[in-house]
Amino acid sequence: MSGPKLFEPLTVGNLTLANRIVIAPMCQYSAVNGCMNDWHQIHLGQLALSGAALLTIEASAVLPEGRITYGDVGLYDDATEAAMAGVIESVRRWSDMPIAIQLAHAGRKASCEVPWKGGLQIAPGEPNGWQTEAPSAVSFLPEENDPVALNREGLAKVRDAFVAATVRAARLGIDVVQLHGAHGYLLHEFLSPLSNRREDEYGGSLENRMRFPLEVFDAVRAAFPADRAVTMRVSGTDWVEGGWDSEQTVAFAKALEARGCSAIHVSSGGNSPAQQIPVGPSYQVPLARAVKQAVSIPVVAVGLITDYEQAEAIIGTGDADMIALARTILYDPRWPWHAAAHLGGKVKAPKQYLRSQPRQFKDLFEG
Repeated sequence: MSGPKLFEPLTVGNLTLANRIVIAPMCQYSAVNGCMNDWHQIHLGQLALSGAALLTIEASAVLPEGRITYGDVGLYDDATEAAMAGVIESVRRWSDMPIAIQLAHAGRKASCEVPWKGGLQIAPGEPNGWQTEAPSAVSFLPEENDPVALNREGLAKVRDAFVAATVRAARLGIDVVQLHGAHGYLLHEFLSPLSNRREDEYGGSLENRMRFPLEVFDAVRAAFPADRAVTMRVSGTDWVEGGWDSEQTVAFAKALEARGCSAIHVSSGGNSPAQQIPVGPSYQVPLARAVKQAVSIPVVAVGLITDYEQAEAIIGTGDADMIALARTILYDPRWPWHAAAHLGGKVKAPKQYLRSQPRQFKDLFEG
């Protein structure tokens, strides 16, 4: 009998992943002036021992004003690079799991309080607040401060910041760069007609709305070593009538594939308070399936994937090539071990933990 599909290897670009489980980027809101610290070392270190195939560093802002909160990680100067280097060095000393980073700019959803203190936007001039930027001067919530619409100089600055962060990521030895084009942040804001009201070549038609995100992708792809993968995370739909939708996502995915994108990670929502999301197990999988049917590059599904059989079915039916875990793996950092035990697969474990292999699963661990 063949083994579970969830634990079959997969190649993304030139990188071979041990299985189909990837750890999604999860903001910790615990950096200081954009710099990682020992919390990130603990957080990423435990996940690097989980048996998943790829560890993704949380959304890392390419500019200080691109942070969601003042506690966000950045990769925009020597100090943030040095702090990240220390964490990566520590993690890699004990784990050979490949490491990706999500590079991001929060756009109009920047300058916020950390979630456990309410998460509301902080006005410019207030402590820990700053002026936000976006495609158009349209705030996410009516009561929020309007962002400044990016002019040509601003667009060039943002694009160049993505490139500079990419160069830093390459220098850190990071294996994969993922661009954050989802959840209502800057690149998604350009894509969606709900947030992009521009009347120049960057607004209006689908081609125009895709223009800046594709320019950023092209610049990042050119700056990252050719043998390493660049991927994109997208919101498959805004869940709002007249907004970004699955059909437009497919067109964007095709354009990305043509430009050398190595994989597409399909999430959804985040760009409008009017969104109506039918939340439930695998609720975003149909969005991933639509992209999967249109492109030949690997596609990642994410969102309320908690059950082992559920994950196996997503891969086994071909709805997606990989599943991403976020809250699920925070709750159970050994989820890949438990999935392998349940499904009859094998998973890598650190040699220090090999003695924990349960008697009934004698072939579970690969040391």
